[in-house]
Amino acid sequence: MTSLRILHSEAATSFGGQEQYIYRMMMAMRERGHHLEAVCQPHAVLTQRLRDEGFTVHTMLMDGPANFVKGVARIRRILRDGRFDVLNSHSRRDTMLAGCAGRLAGTPLIVRTRHLANKIGSLLSYTIVPHRVTTASDFVRAHLIDKGVPPGHVATVYPAVELQAVPPDSTLRSELRLAPNDIVVGCVAVMRAQKGHKDLIDAMEPLIRERPNVHLVFVGGGSPIFEEVQAYVAEKRLGKRVHLLGTRQDVPNLLAGFDVFALATRKEASGTVFVEAGAAGLPVVGTRVDGVPEMMREGVSGLLVPLDDREAMTQALRRLIEDPELRRKMGEEGVKYCRDSGKFTAQAMADRIESCYLRWLAERKK
Repeated sequence: MTSLRILHSEAATSFGGQEQYIYRMMMAMRERGHHLEAVCQPHAVLTQRLRDEGFTVHTMLMDGPANFVKGVARIRRILRDGRFDVLNSHSRRDTMLAGCAGRLAGTPLIVRTRHLANKIGSLLSYTIVPHRVTTASDFVRAHLIDKGVPPGHVATVYPAVELQAVPPDSTLRSELRLAPNDIVVGCVAVMRAQKGHKDLIDAMEPLIRERPNVHLVFVGGGSPIFEEVQAYVAEKRLGKRVHLLGTRQDVPNLLAGFDVFALATRKEASGTVFVEAGAAGLPVVGTRVDGVPEMMREGVSGLLVPLDDREAMTQALRRLIEDPELRRKMGEEGVKYCRDSGKFTAQAMADRIESCYLRWLAERKK
């Protein structure tokens, strides 16, 4: 098998889903015998995470025109000296910077990965600078094709989801002093406006008021939304039934204490948390937006509702709250689709990206 030399670039400095995607891809591809390095900003969390794993990470500042000119020259040198076969960029800024360097260095294949579900503006960083594009979901791929990227030039590579073993017991119920017959609807998501925490509270409110044994649990932090949601719960006097746990390091333990997973997200390139919940044996309820339908089997492992249809969300949640047998069946189907199928493993991710690189390199040589 051909061993490739691959350089990844990323301008972002925080560590969210996009950076996790790069980290897992680099780990999985190295295991297959490929050589991988990265170009990041010196203060990026990804820089340290990759170095801790023994990767070479070249660092440079990527803001402003002076850094752009210096950065292009430096990355061109890195690409030439390292004789890289593939440059894979991930954000708009590093695509322009590393992509221009790649063109000047004559790098055989320049790939841009699109992680977000936002509408794109200019096609420059998808068609002119890179040779090919990969996306985190078919939804994002379809959007790029719609905007003018040739279908043969863009492929979906689903993110790898690190699936933990399901713990036999959960400490959640004892922590919240819940009774064995209490029903917990749980949501794990960073507190951002687009995650729809208030929408979920609105959909749950009638169910909480009707049934004394229904609880809603939020896992995730992030100011100022965390404080806004806290105030919203207090204003509705739902404090005894809506629990905000903040950021936690024991998500598998908490998932094991839920009966239903729900997320009223407004925007989601893929939505890997639905995969984590399904793999934990939970039926899921979500909004039919962007890449979410690809993370589950609608009507089989969970229920999807239209965005901003509060009544539909309430009814979907009610169905699962009232029917333990349906919860059990959908939970079992979630395990089959999200865990047993192997669709979201690091191996599946590496299979896909490796075949894209090799196919596109062959096409470029013709």
